Amino acid sequence: MILKNILAKITKDQSRDFLTDRRIIIRDKYKSIDLKSNLITVITGIRRCGKSTFLKQLMTQMKNNNYISFEDSRLTDFDLDDFENLEEIFNMQNRKYLFLDEVQFVNQWERYAVRLPARKIKAFITGSNATLLSREFGTLLTGRHLQYELFPFSYPEFLKYKKLKSGKNSFLSYLENGGFPEYLKNNNNRVLRNLFHDIIARDIIAKYAIKNTKVIKDLALYLISNAGHEFTYRSLNKLFSNGSANSVINYLKYFEECYLFFIVNAFDFSIKKSLAKPKKIYCIDNGLINTNSMSLTNDYGSMLENAVFIKLRQEGYEIFYYKGNRECDFILQKNRKAIGAVQVCYKLNKENMYREISGLKEVMNLLKLNEGIIVTLDQEDKFKIDGKIIKAIPSYKYFL
Repeated sequence: MILKNILAKITKDQSRDFLTDRRIIIRDKYKSIDLKSNLITVITGIRRCGKSTFLKQLMTQMKNNNYISFEDSRLTDFDLDDFENLEEIFNMQNRKYLFLDEVQFVNQWERYAVRLPARKIKAFITGSNATLLSREFGTLLTGRHLQYELFPFSYPEFLKYKKLKSGKNSFLSYLENGGFPEYLKNNNNRVLRNLFHDIIARDIIAKYAIKNTKVIKDLALYLISNAGHEFTYRSLNKLFSNGSANSVINYLKYFEECYLFFIVNAFDFSIKKSLAKPKKIYCIDNGLINTNSMSLTNDYGSMLENAVFIKLRQEGYEIFYYKGNRECDFILQKNRKAIGAVQVCYKLNKENMYREISGLKEVMNLLKLNEGIIVTLDQEDKFKIDGKIIKAIPSYKYFL
């Protein structure tokens, strides 16, 4: 519980700080949000990807709204009963829009939120966990909420924020620095190192009461240093001597839930065989990789592959990698139907051209696709092979 007068001061302080002018660009996701809907809007995404600023953009389009961020250390003791005092402070009888930022810090917040639609209060809720909606909350609000994911800046958003033009040089900058707004503002590596530490410490270790903190920290460092590479649960368990493969599986699930890493399965027509094959790991942001990886050199090929994966993931595809006689980086599915194949090659040359094209061609024949794509840094070309078309597209064009 928090005293009402203290809660009033906190909300006043937050409102003053939140509404001060700061540099904002309109996010691509903004076009997807239905502001007129009475449904609860739930926005999830990794820490510091811009969810709070995104809420501010939404707030500018409506009147009589109220905002509170539960990431404030002064709200540690805020509980379910405090929402009643919060409504009195906000005078919710006259204000019909409520913005609850990083609400996962409040225990049983779902029990309060579920009552809002019936009272005709439009709620916007953010959280840093993909499983923000508990089973109970999801069941109670079936058909009454819309969930969206927010990522760090895309390449077009990066260009707007940095006031740059599309091209090879600006894309290389994006490839190295990623899209976290706070980091792009001052290019201080400490920002992304602290972020990496906070995600592991607060969103995983503290939330799940993990005792063996060294193992999960070492595992996170290993994964971020090997983005785009294959792994098996057994190999990770053996490497980190954790005793039980189930612990490694749980740790990777936690990483995915907080949007730090993403796991990609190998493609196979048999789901059972697909799940049994080695998997690949990708990271949410290249800047996060470059400032926290144990690797001594930048692997631009892996960085481009990681960036392409994040782009495809943002666009809502179900993604697999392929490894048969040849290899292909990404098979794209929607509604369980294969609709595209993408190969990533930083620079096409005589030594790798046959390998890249033949891997893509094998997938196209297997899935009966007529067109495939090779994403390169800056090369553009077109190949017609056995009645099929393969396009090499420069990254700065593909990401637009």
